[in-house]
Amino acid sequence: MREAFHEQLDSIFVDLAAICGRVKDAVHLATEALLTGNSETAERVISADVEIDLARERIEDQAFSLLSLQQPVAGDLRTVVAALRMVTELERMGDLSVHVAKIARLRVPNIAVPDEVQPTVSRMAEVAEHMVEQLNAIITDRDVAAAIELGRDDEVMDGLRRTSFTELLSDDWSYGVEAAVDVALLGRYYERIADHAVSVANRVVFVVTGENPSALSAS
Repeated sequence: MREAFHEQLDSIFVDLAAICGRVKDAVHLATEALLTGNSETAERVISADVEIDLARERIEDQAFSLLSLQQPVAGDLRTVVAALRMVTELERMGDLSVHVAKIARLRVPNIAVPDEVQPTVSRMAEVAEHMVEQLNAIITDRDVAAAIELGRDDEVMDGLRRTSFTELLSDDWSYGVEAAVDVALLGRYYERIADHAVSVANRVVFVVTGENPSALSAS
């Protein structure tokens, strides 16, 4: 009975990694739509989000079933509860990718990101996608060291966010209010994707060790 229970727990983590893979694709395609002004690619991201939502529901159903039928305690309970929180954050990362795609679609046939700030936005997107890719491996392997390391990429993202604000507030900004709002929102979306990635990674650390990640990284 307990062996079957742990197989179900492992299955949940396999499904979490699969959702993370879908999120990575969403981030990549949303960025592609944003930087090329391709409405078809934007629509692909928006329509595919339902698959992430359905996958989240399946994991929730499975986790609640384990809670009600198996009544797990201690480490097993920690794993199930963490999985429920992780899937919610992964779904939110997918939603943020949809927000990026919607900005891209809104500005077609133009490109939402002005030439001057494209390097910064492109780099933010690159960091976000890399973090999601790393998160996939962290979930799959339950890699504590890699989970703690992910926070360093988040520091890079925070620096890029500050750079984007500097560009927006420059006296040389000549692209108008609409573009400024777009760029500010895009920066926020990519930053939040990174924040959620770190949060999910921290939950993996807690599942494996039972300790707060900040305590481990400080030791």
